[in-house]
Amino acid sequence: MNKIAYPLALFCGLLAVASPALAGPEEDRQAMVKHFKDAYPKMDQANFIYGALAFNQDALNQYKSIMEFPPYVEEMEKAEKLWKTPMKSGKTYADCLPNGGKMIAGNYPLFDNAKGKVVTLEMAVNDCRTANGEEAWKYGDPKTMGLLTAHLRTLSDGMKVNIKVEGPAATKAYEDGKKTWYQRKGQLNFSCASCHTYGAGDKVRSEILSPVIGQTTHWPVFRAGTNLVTLQTRYKGCNGSVRHVGADPGHEIWNNLEYYHSYMSNGLPMQASVFRK
Repeated sequence: MNKIAYPLALFCGLLAVASPALAGPEEDRQAMVKHFKDAYPKMDQANFIYGALAFNQDALNQYKSIMEFPPYVEEMEKAEKLWKTPMKSGKTYADCLPNGGKMIAGNYPLFDNAKGKVVTLEMAVNDCRTANGEEAWKYGDPKTMGLLTAHLRTLSDGMKVNIKVEGPAATKAYEDGKKTWYQRKGQLNFSCASCHTYGAGDKVRSEILSPVIGQTTHWPVFRAGTNLVTLQTRYKGCNGSVRHVGADPGHEIWNNLEYYHSYMSNGLPMQASVFRK
């Protein structure tokens, strides 16, 4: 059965996950975990860090073989060079990010009470740049911000996602991101949840739909070898697929969505900068 067309009773039950009035962040996450346990009782959810590959053991084995000698090694060497190149102040990114940039990515996005908004890792990088005499990079640019954060996130590989939602303002941002996740849009009238909550494991054309749990642990990704795609660039691309003109990467709507989206992977280990076909 196609899970996008669940029976009405089950669909109504899942609406409890989507209704801000019914649950807080941790209740939302637990409900999501239960949904996937019920849908795939024999599947180890730890494998959700591999996205859609979790539903195809042969593809997962092939992926693990490819990752022994990733096709994007030269790109990651460029990324490491960006990371180590001093800024105009003479400082590097390691000098102005918490813990030298190591084992921090799992805490992002975070809600900054002083700024009154969600701060993503990319925003933290740009804050570092402007504080050290450099211009901010374009959000999602694969040759600058994309590559730099690709390297930065690998410094947190194995760190468990640890997104916190504390206080009314943070909760409001989380709920806004949650609303975006479930909001249908575009000519095809699809939401993020249509594919990645209710339809995860199904096929659209030749592609298996990945589950929301674990999705944010492995971005950015290199597609077709060296084509770097960041998470928020993918958000906009997904909107285009349902024939909706979405905001550009870095917009508050995506920052809040990433906040909610990342919370659903709390407790799972990060495995950043990976290869996908």
